[in-house]
Amino acid sequence: MSLDKSYKLVPGTTIFDAEQSAKGYHLNQFCMSLMTAENRERYLADERAYLDAWPLREEQKRALLDRDLNAAMREGGNIYFLAKWGATLGLSFQQMAGSMTGMTEQEYRDMMAGGGRSIEGNRIDHAVLEAAHADPTPPTEHAVVTAAVFTSHVPAIGAAIDHHRTDEPYWQPVFDGYAFSKQWEQENLPDVVFLVYNDHATTFDLSLIPTFVLGTGAAYPTADEGYGPRPVPGIEGDPDLAAHIAHSLIRDDFDLTLVNEMTVDHGLTVPLSLMFGDVGTWPCKVIPFHVNVVQYPVPSGERCFNLGRALRRAIESYDRPLKVQVWGTGGMSHQLQGPRAGLINRAWDNAFLDRLVDDPAGLAQLPHLDYVEQAGSEGIELVMWLIARGAMSDIDGDGAVEVEHRFYHVPASNTAVGHLILQNQPRAEAPAEEE
Repeated sequence: MSLDKSYKLVPGTTIFDAEQSAKGYHLNQFCMSLMTAENRERYLADERAYLDAWPLREEQKRALLDRDLNAAMREGGNIYFLAKWGATLGLSFQQMAGSMTGMTEQEYRDMMAGGGRSIEGNRIDHAVLEAAHADPTPPTEHAVVTAAVFTSHVPAIGAAIDHHRTDEPYWQPVFDGYAFSKQWEQENLPDVVFLVYNDHATTFDLSLIPTFVLGTGAAYPTADEGYGPRPVPGIEGDPDLAAHIAHSLIRDDFDLTLVNEMTVDHGLTVPLSLMFGDVGTWPCKVIPFHVNVVQYPVPSGERCFNLGRALRRAIESYDRPLKVQVWGTGGMSHQLQGPRAGLINRAWDNAFLDRLVDDPAGLAQLPHLDYVEQAGSEGIELVMWLIARGAMSDIDGDGAVEVEHRFYHVPASNTAVGHLILQNQPRAEAPAEEE
């Protein structure tokens, strides 16, 4: 079923949701550019030339040139961003608000001095609201989660690929473990990969530490992590599906940071290379989802598992026939710092893989201390796998999962490599009874 957006029925009101944000992204970023005196001077000197330097639609430019705030709002503008533009023109908030009401500035001020606009006559028409909620026709098609992929995202694996060292005796066993996976992906290619990973102090430094980041932008370039960007393509996002997921997950009380611009590091690009190989462009769209597992507190396994369950509901309420895979990356056991650096726990890793298949709900109850003590300080990345596992159809009794592939190897640089592919098997419908 479609998401409830009854707020669109409130008269005289434009709610700035993720769809509006995507529509007005460059318009609002233009407004932000006016926060420096130099840019304000340039804009006022030649408004049209300044606007033409931005990737704005002609309708957006015309709204600004005509001083038409209602048109700017329809084109995705947000009043807090447009206020930067208004301030550049010397307009107060009352002047801007008044211009959108059909009143003169003085008439608007008099109205506010008299107590403001009355709520009477400015509510939703209940007949319209009831009609909007009256037995909507269910969509004939919707997106589905087809599979989950779990894999380590070791940066040295990316370097081995980039420097053509995959056939060396040290690396060949690792890449042999993914030979099946690349063939499987060719035969089960999704439309979109929802890729759960963690940024490694690349995009997010200590000035900003979000717990969950959903990429809602159209494209994300490959990051330079100090050695230059990997020679792999950037990713194409899916803003429409991402906006839908954002709306659904936040309504389900998962606090997300929505990001339209960022670079993506090895945590995201190495899994893509392992599963798709050396390609000029990735063969599907990718929605990046970053999880903070660097600075404590980090989200619990249970929180990640429940997020995965909510994610599947979000994806499968999307009214387009997309095939979506959810990938959980990171891990397995490894420690990169202190006297325990180099820690590997084969028994714990393989028990984790066993429980990930057979007892994911129980596995989600593991406390952080177990990950750190048993799998090393960086082994906490494994909580991200629980997001992908929570998105599978067997969790809420809607189907079953089939193990397509499982692989484990030590070592790959400083870590153990773990890999698993689970495919969703929808519950078979009961045969119709004969009359």
